[in-house]
Amino acid sequence: MKLLVTGGAGFIGSNFIRYILKKYPNYQVVNLDLLTYAGNLENLKDIEKNPNYQFVKRDIADKDLVNDLVKDIDIIVNFAAESHVDRSILDSAAFIHTNVVGTHNLLEAAKNNGGKRFHHVSTDEVYGHLGPDDPAFNEKTPFAPRSPYSASKAAADHLVMAYFFTHNLPVTISNCSNNYGPFQFPEKLHGLFITNLLEGKKVPVYGDGMQVRDWLFVEDHCEAIDTIIHKGKIGETYCVGGNTEKPNIEITKKILELLGKGEEMIEYVKDRPGHDRRYAIDFSKIKAEFDWEPKTNFDEGMKQTVEWYKNNQDWWREIKSGEYLKYYEKQYAR
Repeated sequence: MKLLVTGGAGFIGSNFIRYILKKYPNYQVVNLDLLTYAGNLENLKDIEKNPNYQFVKRDIADKDLVNDLVKDIDIIVNFAAESHVDRSILDSAAFIHTNVVGTHNLLEAAKNNGGKRFHHVSTDEVYGHLGPDDPAFNEKTPFAPRSPYSASKAAADHLVMAYFFTHNLPVTISNCSNNYGPFQFPEKLHGLFITNLLEGKKVPVYGDGMQVRDWLFVEDHCEAIDTIIHKGKIGETYCVGGNTEKPNIEITKKILELLGKGEEMIEYVKDRPGHDRRYAIDFSKIKAEFDWEPKTNFDEGMKQTVEWYKNNQDWWREIKSGEYLKYYEKQYAR
């Protein structure tokens, strides 16, 4: 099988490429990534010389390029997305360009090249937020996005399903909960807090820190996507969760504990606008159909994540200094 993985230089995409090439040595992967601020080829340094791997630095909204690539592949796995809520609040234009226009372009290419198999990686944030006693999100939960980011992802999800119903395109969607693990860009909670503490800086906790998220270790997410692209029913959506609902303050305190730091390193800051209070995922559908469930428990996942950042300080220090962008601007200048 030959896969076109979009956004493969990002956090989840790079973990997925590594997972696929390890599990399926005969598969080929084309990684299409524009290398915007969160794309980093250092994430794939260990497999860059694999003869079954190819990297293409271009925009998923580039119609001619995408159409040419799709002619020769079996399945598109779309990770490419702007994904940071705070950035979408400050400037949403990039989110519409990549998450909506880019997804539409990929769907058009899939349709125009014989109806290629298409898997779209989405988020639980399209469903809005939950009260403390509300049942978890599932595949039938109505969409109710509350940020420009989640609205752009909801629009993309709708487009994917529209191409299934209108053009009979063989699609699947996965809506996942919050991921964490190795290679996560250090602006999200785990990466930012761990690296700040390793630098001797405080960690900024929004509001009271009681925003609850369902945390999914990235390797478990990769396994779920692998399951869906090989076994998933065409035209279906699958919710993928970590079975680990935790408030942000508990995650923060666990990171402090693992790094031997005290709570004086917490700095409570003003909450962001429209901050969703709780997300939770009911993944009973994918469990019932394919016997998938997350394998990594909270303590083990947190330990692995902290250790990875401790052992890969060159990786994240270059990101936080901006040096990695200068390198790729020279290396892959158009």
